[in-house]
Amino acid sequence: MPARALHIAWLGPAPGEDGGVPGVGTELLHGLATLGHRIDCFFPSAGQPLPARVAGEANLTFVWGTSRWRWDRWYSRTRIAAFASGIIWRSIASVRLRAQIVRHHRADPYDVIYQFSSVESLAVPPGLTHTVPLVIHPETHSAGELRSLLAERQLSIRCQGRTRFAVVAAIMRARTRTQRRRIRGARLLVCISGVFRDHLVRDYGFPRADTVVVPNPVRIERFDALERPPAQPPVVLVLGRVVARKGIETVVEVARLLHERGEAIRIRVVGGPSLWSDYTSLLDDLPADTAEYVGSVEPAEVPGQIAASDLLLAPSRYEPFALTVAAALASGLPVIATSEVGAIESVARSVVTEVAPGDAPAMADAILAMVQRLRADPSGVRATAHEEAKRLFAPEVVCKQISAALQGLVDGRVT
Repeated sequence: MPARALHIAWLGPAPGEDGGVPGVGTELLHGLATLGHRIDCFFPSAGQPLPARVAGEANLTFVWGTSRWRWDRWYSRTRIAAFASGIIWRSIASVRLRAQIVRHHRADPYDVIYQFSSVESLAVPPGLTHTVPLVIHPETHSAGELRSLLAERQLSIRCQGRTRFAVVAAIMRARTRTQRRRIRGARLLVCISGVFRDHLVRDYGFPRADTVVVPNPVRIERFDALERPPAQPPVVLVLGRVVARKGIETVVEVARLLHERGEAIRIRVVGGPSLWSDYTSLLDDLPADTAEYVGSVEPAEVPGQIAASDLLLAPSRYEPFALTVAAALASGLPVIATSEVGAIESVARSVVTEVAPGDAPAMADAILAMVQRLRADPSGVRATAHEEAKRLFAPEVVCKQISAALQGLVDGRVT
């Protein structure tokens, strides 16, 4: 139990049970509440089913907003329209939450306002942060997304046209300006990796001394660590959104290199486009004999996709964390990832190989070396990967770190 239970106003997306950012929210809320903290959760949506683990937690209270955004309406019939309208609807609903947050604070004062997922939230009452410290815990930042998009401008235009590129870039520029202003109100920035902290400090001028690095949690028991030798041929999984900054063009190059070398390795790409980016057309160039694109799968199917693979390739050019890496390690899979992938930072190098973004030959070589390691000691490699996931990403480990950081912030403010 913490030294003193805190009363927290939590702002962010509604929690879910099947991974992704909503899944992270569930693990954090459940873990912090289990530690004894009382949390009032303010969500912009008008209401939705909640995971049983948080819905029945006595230390959690849920306050819903007014956003009734839906699919298949005039404002959401195309992906780009859904992307833009979703931002607008959430913003309006967030502003309307301010009065409820102030009302709850007056009745039972908060120790901390905890803003999860996004750098900016219009739900934060402007005057309240003068007396209650604001903690921001982002999962990405628009400056990084924009920089990546502009760096691969020609590729993006080739995949989805100039109009979508221009609209998305304009939205990201506006959000970058907003985030640069809003982040200055934070007393503490919880960064999900060191590389992400470096980006936030550089792009937004946030004081490094007011940051703490805590990785994302992953529900370890959701994944089975299978003890088995690699398949014949070994399967390399690329799991996640097929979008800008994910290194999809590098995946195609790696698959070609392995095919040209005659290596018995199979590349399996699983994932789909997002609302604002779609690079799936690049996967038409995968060598059909040794690679395949599966498409999107339901979140509940992700553990099975990982279990059917031998190692994970994470080739992103910008990746604050990568929950897929943590999930793969929990399943006993070793990982090949770029230096931009935050989740690999503290993982034992016996089960993780770090390469430079865009370096397809290095990725191909790393895959072959890791396959040899798996063949020599499959049980040892898989056990180490699983134990590293437990050591770094287990919810109880992560939530204790966040709880300690919040205690330190509040104690510093009081004294």
